[in-house]
Amino acid sequence: MLFSEGMSTIEMIKKKYESLSAHMDEKVKRLWVAAEAITIGRGGIAKVVKATGISPKTIKIGMVEIEQKPEQTAEKKLGRIRRKGGGRKALKERDITLIPALEELLDPVTRGDPETPLRWSSKSTAKLAEELRAKGYGISPRTVASLLHQLDYSLQGNKKTKEGASHPDRDAQFMYINEQVQAFQDRGQPVISIDTKKKEAIGEYKNGGREWCPKGNPIEVNGHDFPDPNKGKVVPHGLYDIAANKGWVNVGISYDTAEFAVESIRQWWKQMGQLMYSDATELLITADCGGSNGYRIRLWKYELQRFVNESGLKISVNHFPPGTSKWNKIEHRMFCHITKNWRGRPLTSVEVVVNLIANTRTKKGLTIVAQLDKNIYQKGRKVSDYEMSTINIKRAKFHGEWNYSIIPITK
Repeated sequence: MLFSEGMSTIEMIKKKYESLSAHMDEKVKRLWVAAEAITIGRGGIAKVVKATGISPKTIKIGMVEIEQKPEQTAEKKLGRIRRKGGGRKALKERDITLIPALEELLDPVTRGDPETPLRWSSKSTAKLAEELRAKGYGISPRTVASLLHQLDYSLQGNKKTKEGASHPDRDAQFMYINEQVQAFQDRGQPVISIDTKKKEAIGEYKNGGREWCPKGNPIEVNGHDFPDPNKGKVVPHGLYDIAANKGWVNVGISYDTAEFAVESIRQWWKQMGQLMYSDATELLITADCGGSNGYRIRLWKYELQRFVNESGLKISVNHFPPGTSKWNKIEHRMFCHITKNWRGRPLTSVEVVVNLIANTRTKKGLTIVAQLDKNIYQKGRKVSDYEMSTINIKRAKFHGEWNYSIIPITK
């Protein structure tokens, strides 16, 4: 380290400090600047501050430590570099209003001003820090993230749990359905759960999920999900045999109507059901309360009567109460496995959809038969009062609108 002739004291201290600071820990640095100030004498502290940027308070603490004997210092005994409790205080300790201010931004309706700017915008750490700085807090997004973790916050998405207002007889209807299912199964009569899976657009569209592909060679799909009018959509209507753990899916290319739903049941019975239940005289259907097979749909009952007359089966229907569709067994026994089977694959044609559904399997033995329904079903078809009067329906004493039987009409 060379000092040129005529170099001032401040310049020499600065040059020494720049050369040594990287090799000194906090305590040695404090003692060194204190020793330099003592050596200079009068005005020494001011010169050292100007040369090193270290605060006068730190230099004075170093001077006191130099005057003390080593055994007098707690640092010597404890192996500390800094005095216990020394150093810059955390921001939340220096300003006790910081945490309440942050909580007001996180929960504006119950904790703070309902008109806060963050009530209707993203609560990212950057936006939270921006709002806090506007209130006079010098804080960074990283510090906000640290405080959020300390307050037991974490990044979370939405969770579907709310079912809305439940019907007062909701649990009683569940018990009624369970009793009916058990009774039918005890008599050896078939029980099926039915529903329509969501419509799927046909084409080279992104499908959620991932599957194994050669590295760096993913399946390429369209950048936008604009529907292709030439390919349209498919409507999978499914039936799940609760006892046999077998499924049937009728893949439609038209509208999801009650006529389509009953046609699915008809085809299941002709191609699968009557082979498995050759002695059956009854059929129990559990279904949602809405959709194409909803309890308010006139066409649903009218088309069921037509199928009942053709098959000779007495069909009983139990609808789940409003807002409880996820309890329908087909949802978590069959549809979820179909979705898993085609994850990560674009549904490029109706044949692809049918094959993916038909090849869905589970370790518990689920098998599914799928077929393409090329029929075109009329949307908005009305059923007259006269046609309704031809339906041979018997309603249960308990919620007859949800629980009813349609009986064959013999000529």
